[in-house]
Amino acid sequence: MTLPRTVAGASADELILGLDTFGDVTFAPDGSRNSDAQVLRDVVAQATLADQLGVDAITLGEHHRDDFAISSPEIALAAIAGKTERILLGTGVTVLSSDDPVRVYERFATLDAVSSGRAEVILGRGSFTESFPLFGYRLEDYDTLFSEKLELFAQLRSEGPVTWSGRHRTPLVEQEVYPKTEQPNGVNAWIGVGGSPQSVLRSVQIGIPMMLAIIGGAPERFLPFANLYRQTQAELGREQMPLGVHSPGHIAENDAEARDQLWPHFETNRNRIGAERGWPATTRAEFEREADSGSLYVGSPETVAQRIAATVRTLGADRFDLKYSNGTMPHAQQLRSIELYGTVVIPRVRELLRTAD
Repeated sequence: MTLPRTVAGASADELILGLDTFGDVTFAPDGSRNSDAQVLRDVVAQATLADQLGVDAITLGEHHRDDFAISSPEIALAAIAGKTERILLGTGVTVLSSDDPVRVYERFATLDAVSSGRAEVILGRGSFTESFPLFGYRLEDYDTLFSEKLELFAQLRSEGPVTWSGRHRTPLVEQEVYPKTEQPNGVNAWIGVGGSPQSVLRSVQIGIPMMLAIIGGAPERFLPFANLYRQTQAELGREQMPLGVHSPGHIAENDAEARDQLWPHFETNRNRIGAERGWPATTRAEFEREADSGSLYVGSPETVAQRIAATVRTLGADRFDLKYSNGTMPHAQQLRSIELYGTVVIPRVRELLRTAD
């Protein structure tokens, strides 16, 4: 397979290769639903294995609904911090719109301390909206909430006195926030972007790097956003920020096994969300198209490595995170996917990128 040469990204050795989960609620071998508590314990075990295998990062997504167990990712990450040594500990995403930026900053500064500098936060508006009524926010304010709170969070990263005012929060006047981190630029942060030009420009203007969530369609269709991201930084005379990519997938011994394992869980998850949003039911043909050339990185270690390497080269990415949890997929299959990712896929991706240079 020839890797396309389009834009520069991280070198093979500098590329961050991570994993992502929402703590998707799974089922036990007897068919009963696992408790949320068991799912959370499984997430800690999965992250611990990833650290042992040399995976670079683990990110936990915040949700407030019954099909995902993680509503307080920072607490789960703190538990993981105590069992790991090197893996980066982040969220994917923290729903900043329905949280308080000061509290978010304090929590991640604390996580950064107890993990010896491994904390990071991916900030987003969230593709699910359950947190808005839960915490007393109006969906009509969806855009302005995020814009205002992101502006405040960016100021907090200076870790000096902050003066700020907006519509949705009481103002701050020369306010200090604690604890202070040991990082030169405060808490490490990214902005989750679904792929609109406005979101790309906001990432550059606020000075927080972009994490592209590619969950449907061919990755190359996001190249205009990657190019806009870099071009805008150059035009503003900014130092180039890294570009991250997040996509779902699953790894097994061979392509057929991986697809057959993933399909029933993909179908259930996709149809539940689709019913909520008015989408037609998915089909196996749609699934196969996404697996062949879309946003599903599913197959043998070689297949997944080839596709990740191609995406990294096409978009010039500095980071790739694979969402390995897929609806009700069993814990054991997730562990095996993580094992193959860490032991086979990551070394193979680096090898492919070195060969292409």
